[in-house]
Amino acid sequence: MSRKDTLVSRIPKLGERVERKDVVAVVKLHGVITPQASPLAARGVINLASLESALKRAFGHERLKAVALQINSPGGAPTQSGLVAERIRQLADEKGVPVIAFAEDVAASGGYWLACAADEIYAHRTSLVGSIGVITGTFGFAGLLERFGVERRLYTAGENKSRLDPFSPEKPEDVEWLHTLHTQLHELFVDWVTQRRGDRLADTQDLFNGDVWLGTKATELGLVDGVGNLRDVLEQRYPDAEVVVAEPKKALLARLGVGAPAAAVLDAVNHRSLWSRFGL
Repeated sequence: MSRKDTLVSRIPKLGERVERKDVVAVVKLHGVITPQASPLAARGVINLASLESALKRAFGHERLKAVALQINSPGGAPTQSGLVAERIRQLADEKGVPVIAFAEDVAASGGYWLACAADEIYAHRTSLVGSIGVITGTFGFAGLLERFGVERRLYTAGENKSRLDPFSPEKPEDVEWLHTLHTQLHELFVDWVTQRRGDRLADTQDLFNGDVWLGTKATELGLVDGVGNLRDVLEQRYPDAEVVVAEPKKALLARLGVGAPAAAVLDAVNHRSLWSRFGL
């Protein structure tokens, strides 16, 4: 049979019923969570703007049985974590389908916030899960300027406008303000995890101290529902469904790797430091 005859034979005959398969859509949440796109970030970034198209396609299938979140993220911006998680819940509730999250290398901090948007969470036994806490990293350059004879000139309107300026001496009241902010964000994180995981969580406050655990221990603590990977769980749960990956559309400049060089390099260094916290 010729190639042409083979192709023609696959075209449904008039009146013939085409059997449509059920679908499980997979959304990849890979990278640092940040509001900015970063062409130099090798593992990509996560934010609502970049994921909206993928989420709409994932939840838009006619015979959708479930949506799987494939998560590999060390965290990042808390607001983007919340926005993406809330959008997932909104679409899941509208469609009435379950959402299952799968942690890969790491689902920590904001990455775990995203995982909690799912109805169930699975992790590999070697996955790093948790880090339910808040962190801010910065530098102090006040002594460096003085060493090189550089005079710092900073003009503000508003007594707190220059809080935590890296080129000025650190003030105790600024540190206290930041600590208060961290406490408030931490409480929101704990509330979200408690709301989503409920009585599956172990009865211990150590869950919320910012620590991370391997997948097996995370299962014992109730942070995840079991040890497993996306392929095996989906094959067992939905053996007859077609697994379809919904990829986000990248902006043209991001596809070409074009961006503001200095800012892109700084972003890449920051992203590298977030991954390095987990040995990755």
